[in-house]
Amino acid sequence: MAWSSVSETLETLNPIHGQAARAESRREPNGAAGARSDWQIFEIVGLLQAPLLELLDEARSVHRRYHADGRVQLASLLSIKTGACPEDCKYCPQSAHYAKDTGLERESLLHVDDVLAKARLAKEAGATRFCMGAAWRSVKDGPAFDSVLAMVRGVRALDMEACVTLGMVTKDQAKRLAEAGLTAYNHNLDTSPEFYREIITTRTYEDRLETLAHVRHAGLQVCCGGIIGMGETIEDRARLLQELATLDPHPESVPINALVPVPGTPLEDQKPVEPLDLVRMVATARILMPTSFVRLSAGRSALSREAQILCFLAGANSIFYGDKLLTTANNDVDDDLALIEEAGLRVKPACAS
Repeated sequence: MAWSSVSETLETLNPIHGQAARAESRREPNGAAGARSDWQIFEIVGLLQAPLLELLDEARSVHRRYHADGRVQLASLLSIKTGACPEDCKYCPQSAHYAKDTGLERESLLHVDDVLAKARLAKEAGATRFCMGAAWRSVKDGPAFDSVLAMVRGVRALDMEACVTLGMVTKDQAKRLAEAGLTAYNHNLDTSPEFYREIITTRTYEDRLETLAHVRHAGLQVCCGGIIGMGETIEDRARLLQELATLDPHPESVPINALVPVPGTPLEDQKPVEPLDLVRMVATARILMPTSFVRLSAGRSALSREAQILCFLAGANSIFYGDKLLTTANNDVDDDLALIEEAGLRVKPACAS
């Protein structure tokens, strides 16, 4: 359903339009005045299809209300265990199902000292959050998990925020990660529930939601987003955002990824995402989840400087920072710092330990 203006859409559908400006007091994330968790699919489709400049105006208004300091979070991402994943995610070169075609070589879990050395380098380069990803379907108790816990403790000792993505976790494992000092757990929904089986068959949507529940129960921050450009419809994109925006509380971090087609994966021939589609996803995510960090993630290296600035204007306030995202290339760190400065933004410091 197309709408003549964002103002008409928002006023007609009674979302957060105007509430940010009218709120008398600012609350902390997860209890923010004006934040909703009852978004309907037709509301979100209306936003995604709204005139771009009006959508940006509304997103910018919401962003300035909740993130007036103009700070951008720099998160560094390291693959601590690469390849041989039993999942069949069609976008992922780390899947064992496509290894012979992608040529990605399996790498065992890195040593704790090596990971912490990388974390120190990331901190020196300006990163304030250090994210560690292991190509596992689920966490298994034992020496490997104990090593991850040691990595978390080490990263926190560097006065950096620590995030991990390890696949599915149990309540007890999430609790142990929290006790080690973990800041956030990343577990993306990837796409809509309806389109999900077209992309992944080895894990259900309900499995993912269960892991998110375990993470919340342990008192950890949730980092959860998805990917566009995998052949989904605009309704699928809206459903993904609906799933995220109806979590109560909202995820503290929402990574918005554009597919990076990797040769040898089933999605290698997908057309590149239109930059303005990514801008629309960022803007809509900002309106739906006003207090969250909206993170420009995979696919950012294909964007022009102008497109990246538009994403910042639309409400993105976090980026993955460093020359590599798990197994794919990322932007140059010096270029990123220059872009942030040119846009009049500042780097967000790490949270206190």
